[in-house]
Amino acid sequence: MFPKKEFFEFLAEGRFMIQRRSGGGYVYPPRVAEPRTGATELQWVEASGLGTVYSTTVIRQKPPAPNYNLALIDLAEGVRMMARVEGVAPEAVKIGMAVKAKVVRENDQALVVFFPAGGINHE
Repeated sequence: MFPKKEFFEFLAEGRFMIQRRSGGGYVYPPRVAEPRTGATELQWVEASGLGTVYSTTVIRQKPPAPNYNLALIDLAEGVRMMARVEGVAPEAVKIGMAVKAKVVRENDQALVVFFPAGGINHE
């Protein structure tokens, strides 16, 4: 099976999964081989969902469309991914902010978004 397809199937089930090399580090985005070693023995594991904003920008849109942010998130597992941070104004997302992932459905597609890790109810 193709790793990217598997990743999206997990998301459709509401599960945020990343790959891990046997006895080694984590891999994201999904791949058939670990980039540093070429190892192909990769297993799917549940991501902790915890992360820190590494970088962020505000995408400004023509009204009435709302602005949104796009951020690079360093996951606790040591990999980085691109996603939105919701639950706060786009301008309030700050580098170093602790965030927690949640799988949501948007336009009939499951995706990972992040929310501030403390104080915001995102259930």
